[in-house]
Amino acid sequence: MFDFEYFAPTRVIFGRSAEERTGALLRELGVSRVLIHYGGGSAVKSGLLGRVTASLDEAGIAHASLGGVVPNPRVSKVREGARLALQFGAELILAVGGGSVIDSSKAIGYAAAEPEHDVWEIYDRKRAPKACLPVACVLTIAAAGSEMSNSSVITNEETGEKRGCRSNLCRPRLAIMNPELTASLPPYQTAAGCTDILMHTLERYFTQGGNMELTDQIAEGLMRTVMKNALILRDDPSNYDARAEVMWASSLSHNDLTGLGADGMDFVSHGMEHELGGMFDVTHGAGLAVIVPAWLEYVAAKNPAKPAQFAERVMDVTPTGDPLADAREGISRLREFFTSIGMPVTMRQLGIDNPDIDLLVHKVHENKGATFGGYIPLTAADTRAIYLSAR
Repeated sequence: MFDFEYFAPTRVIFGRSAEERTGALLRELGVSRVLIHYGGGSAVKSGLLGRVTASLDEAGIAHASLGGVVPNPRVSKVREGARLALQFGAELILAVGGGSVIDSSKAIGYAAAEPEHDVWEIYDRKRAPKACLPVACVLTIAAAGSEMSNSSVITNEETGEKRGCRSNLCRPRLAIMNPELTASLPPYQTAAGCTDILMHTLERYFTQGGNMELTDQIAEGLMRTVMKNALILRDDPSNYDARAEVMWASSLSHNDLTGLGADGMDFVSHGMEHELGGMFDVTHGAGLAVIVPAWLEYVAAKNPAKPAQFAERVMDVTPTGDPLADAREGISRLREFFTSIGMPVTMRQLGIDNPDIDLLVHKVHENKGATFGGYIPLTAADTRAIYLSAR
């Protein structure tokens, strides 16, 4: 086990009708002016935004609003939000939505805290953030884990680039989580969210050394729980307990708990999917369902030990004494699981018939460097082979 530091400062309020406490909770933080950031019309039509604003009014908190966040949130919307936050004098950005809204809110926090710089410079790795307006969230989608994480991902629609930033400056101060709010999600979005949760855990699980048995078992238990409840929600979308399990798993999958004591994170699959998302605007979880099995097959051929452990402990493969065969059986079962919940497992199923593999590979390594990856460091030749396998 390697040494580690663990920082998880987000206060979580979890349960039915939790959103009705938003104003009182923000008042406890000493906030008097907030910018509410949200996505499309569902937050309005469902009455959620009305309940949140009513609680702010009751607490005497002034508020301005900015909607219009889309999946793969755009840097243009971030810039618009930062201008509004500064004009209004917002002391906190309140995200009402899922991972895209929270990521956009974090980016607005960066932009408003350092208005003399363009926020894209942070995501393009030209500078590191030095400040961020506080962020809080009312979560409506269990997927990204952004409600407790130190990361955010933004898309530059002018260049087709999708880039992430990790900094503890943006960790939300408060996460308000009511599983009931996820019950109206379309089945595809629920399934994509469950996939994203699995992959946030898997990316931390695959390391070359320093694995801590307790951390591995937490990760394995989380992945089994998500898969079990994803199947329940496929058949019974209104099941509160299943939605609660998945919502809490979302937070734990991405607040670094499932990677403690290891030698780092892999996140190759996320990096490769980000380029798909940036170029083709695909749903993030669906893109991961395509990339991850192809990545697993490739790295298992080079080092089957951890894929075989995953196959045994998560996918219920009975060990045969041949780690590579066990790993491949586990990967096959993972693909079957994705298919069973309506996720694509090839680019063609994702709606991408003729991807420019050369451009994808170029973008990945331009962003990540000549080699990247924690389990098996990959070169351009390696990522090319994985993209080709995922077609």
